[in-house]
Amino acid sequence: MKKKLLSALLSVAMVATLLVGCGGATTTVEEAAETTTEVAETTEEASGDVTTYKVGVAIYQFDDNFMTLYRNEIESYFASLCTDTVKYEVTTVDGKNDMATQTDQIRNFITQGMDAIICNLVQTSSAEVIIDEVVAAGIPLILINREPLGDNGDESYAGILDNATVCYVGADARQSGTYQGEIVLALDNKGDINGDGKVSYVMIVGDPENPDAQYRTEFSIKALNDAGMETECLVEQVGNWATDKGQEIAATALSQHGDAVEVIFCNNDGMALGAAAAIEAAGRKVGEDIYLLGVDALEECQQMVSEGTMTGTVLNDHIGQSHKAVDVTVEALNGNAIDNYYWVDYVMIK
Repeated sequence: MKKKLLSALLSVAMVATLLVGCGGATTTVEEAAETTTEVAETTEEASGDVTTYKVGVAIYQFDDNFMTLYRNEIESYFASLCTDTVKYEVTTVDGKNDMATQTDQIRNFITQGMDAIICNLVQTSSAEVIIDEVVAAGIPLILINREPLGDNGDESYAGILDNATVCYVGADARQSGTYQGEIVLALDNKGDINGDGKVSYVMIVGDPENPDAQYRTEFSIKALNDAGMETECLVEQVGNWATDKGQEIAATALSQHGDAVEVIFCNNDGMALGAAAAIEAAGRKVGEDIYLLGVDALEECQQMVSEGTMTGTVLNDHIGQSHKAVDVTVEALNGNAIDNYYWVDYVMIK
């Protein structure tokens, strides 16, 4: 038995996993192999006195600032729920922003006999493949953070609604975009710094295939337009959630359009941090001659808001979302019915 367990764990190591057991410790899979084997053998010897659940967590990319907070909280919260009779073994994998890699990881989870799978999709358009394979294996699937949409772009995705063991846990990104717009509307000049009757802006987009990015892009401007403000898009480019891309796009936009840029909207705080660096390098000052918005409310960005070097951000509650995802997973593991959708509200930070 020990050889079989070690072999399975070493195969998981090839896709750069982390395995977290109870007690809050985090180790590499190679380091955890012996410990995991001992847990399994002890459970056998105890004749079922200890129930151990294996949970696979697939994250689209470890380099994402927000998802780092999210996955760490998943792991620590599972550890906090361990008791003398119930244990959770959590294996977390990095999809490296590659759908083929993530699909292989999900298939490995199925082969390894995971009791539940939590998945932060690389591509929401590939949800159907993931859902079909996990459902066919009889494993509960909890999708997080990236909401798969139906063919018409609505929120009702049949692949989730048609399966009693599949759900989505997340926040409504339309709300986050709306909050960005409302932060600008709350300013004395409503974002129209030069007084020409319109808000001229730069939009730095996360991932065009991600519904969160689509909604934040659309609804931030919709909030301004619905309030009667005219808007002008000077630049809209994809930054793929990355700080360096945010800086590059903002720097180019400021170089091309100069003082005409009144607001820079970023779909996340990571890109906003890059934009902030570009704003400073261009000799502009947030709050005086330009405004900067993000989403996620990273600790650094909340500090910047309080200092006036960032206009506002929107709290994407990684603690509330991660805890809800874990709670729903535990319900499913216990054989209880779960809903198809669970929503966690954003919070405006200004």
